[in-house]
Amino acid sequence: MSTPILIVKGLKKVYDDKVAVDGISFEVKKGEIFGILGPNGAGKTTTLEMIEGMREIDGGSVSVDGIDVASDATAVKRIIGVQPQAPAFQDKTKLTEIIELFGAAYGEKVNAMEYLNDVNLGEKASAFAEQLSGGQRQRLSIAAALVHNPRVFFMDEPTTGLDPQARRNLWALTKQVRDKGVTVVMTTHYMDEAEMLCDRVAVMDHGKIIALDTPKNLIKQLLHRGFKKEQQVEQANLEDVFIDLTGKALRD
Repeated sequence: MSTPILIVKGLKKVYDDKVAVDGISFEVKKGEIFGILGPNGAGKTTTLEMIEGMREIDGGSVSVDGIDVASDATAVKRIIGVQPQAPAFQDKTKLTEIIELFGAAYGEKVNAMEYLNDVNLGEKASAFAEQLSGGQRQRLSIAAALVHNPRVFFMDEPTTGLDPQARRNLWALTKQVRDKGVTVVMTTHYMDEAEMLCDRVAVMDHGKIIALDTPKNLIKQLLHRGFKKEQQVEQANLEDVFIDLTGKALRD
């Protein structure tokens, strides 16, 4: 994982007199899951949208697999997949048709059932998108975003509002995407999620990156600064109890 596939240098975004992203720089290596963390308004989503070519870059540069975003956003969009915070799909359209439509948009003829089975939606293949639960819609958006075999996959707060089963299922799907050779860049407000999934994380606040390292190293650095809290080692938490009692299976 030594070769960077995403290089961000001095990236900046300004709205009127407000600096939303303030000259940040970082690299993401091929094959890693990279997390961008921060409170609301930190600049996480704006950063992703500039990297994806969806929002104009006011300063600095971004390259994805050697392609400069500002110079050729169209070429970048061909090699990335995007799962938005709130995925939207055309009403009265079957899941198989949605996958086929996304494939056609990239000039790909795809086996829709293969993609739906990969995200545990095979049994819903003939259902309409509006009939899906929140977790099912998130899984459908993952399948739709992967039809053109992207090199980098962006996920913006993918598990917000999901129940514990759906959340853990999405964690497993994210690892499966990575295991297929796709680099994953994600934002999340859930620190346990970032600690579980991410090889490295960048912590943003007020448009700046204030820390960047592996989750383990960031925790070690905090402890070395003298941080202490009441120690209570538990082999399980309430979420584990909930899943044990209600089952690991998805409730579709």
